Amino acid sequence: MEEKQVLTLLTDFIKIDSRNGHEEAISDRIIAELGQHGITAKKIPYQDGRTNLFAELDSGKPGKTLMLTGHQDTVAADEHDDWRFPPLAAHVENDQLFGRGAADMKSGLAAMVTTLIDLHDAGLPKAGKLQFLATVGEEYGAPGSRMLTQAGYVDHVDAMIVGEPTSDQIIFAHNGSIDYSVDSIGKSVHSSMPEKGINAITNLVKFINEENHAFDDAPTSDVLGPVVHSVTVINGGDQVNSIPGQAHLEGNIRPIPEFDNTKIIDRLQQIIDKLNQEPGVQLKLTVDFSFFPVISDRESSLVKIASDALAKATKQPAKLSVIHGATDASEYTKADNKFPVIVLGPGRWDIAHRVNEYVDLSDYLHLIDVYKQIATEYLS
Repeated sequence: MEEKQVLTLLTDFIKIDSRNGHEEAISDRIIAELGQHGITAKKIPYQDGRTNLFAELDSGKPGKTLMLTGHQDTVAADEHDDWRFPPLAAHVENDQLFGRGAADMKSGLAAMVTTLIDLHDAGLPKAGKLQFLATVGEEYGAPGSRMLTQAGYVDHVDAMIVGEPTSDQIIFAHNGSIDYSVDSIGKSVHSSMPEKGINAITNLVKFINEENHAFDDAPTSDVLGPVVHSVTVINGGDQVNSIPGQAHLEGNIRPIPEFDNTKIIDRLQQIIDKLNQEPGVQLKLTVDFSFFPVISDRESSLVKIASDALAKATKQPAKLSVIHGATDASEYTKADNKFPVIVLGPGRWDIAHRVNEYVDLSDYLHLIDVYKQIATEYLS
């Protein structure tokens, strides 16, 4: 594709409001672009207005299967007044394209679509299959990748690239992520006679104090470091002169393979069970999302090929690294089929979700070349 077309594809993506629940318009734009080059893609419905998408280039010859994947949804951009430019305007200034999803991860998605088109037009791959999945809801529980994994879409994959922003680094490992909530039920009375009530906030604070040291004895991963945990949301009470009869908190934990999701959830439940033995304490734990940690062999052929391709594009040795966020890979790696995964895409990870999110267009363009080189060599 000509550079003008490649940039138009990305700006079109940015101009589409595809916040969680509104992804189908991105699927339609991808299908239209691929269709102009003779590539058939299919929607995989999730809910009304929400579709995953699958496409592939099949050489018709035996070989490996490389999967490119990214998510179509973005977080909302409700803080319009704080943006330098409207978040859906796709404003370009000094080689930077500003907009919601510019880094996370419409630039990666557009780069992967372009890769399919360019390789198809070049008569590639020569062996095996290059496949592409675009998902819904990665920012809110990853239901799209969960659905696709359960439906068998990664059962025959040999390697995968997730196109999240990585600042020109190859991410071979990332933490899992657990979102949980705790509800405290007390007894509301007038604040002048607290002894007749049960303060739900006070009981919730007991959990917070226990949680603060709950993982002190957890092992540390040589790759990902320690278990990271925080209580991040708390609400309780209705008015200042009433003892609160209810309170609610939410927390996030980043699991590691050495102390995985099951062990962490068991530890949280142990705290709840212990506290519930105290008079007047009634706490309930709910696990909202549970994403697994992902670690791939840094000596795999995928990592080596990607390192060579990235070094060629950037004119410097490729850096292997880890991140402490989670991606759709946490769901894909639940499949019985085991395969190496790397995260590699245009943009900066620390820009994601922020006001004035942007991507360097030069970064976007050279990642297309990187993807094409990886796919060509891996499927040679």
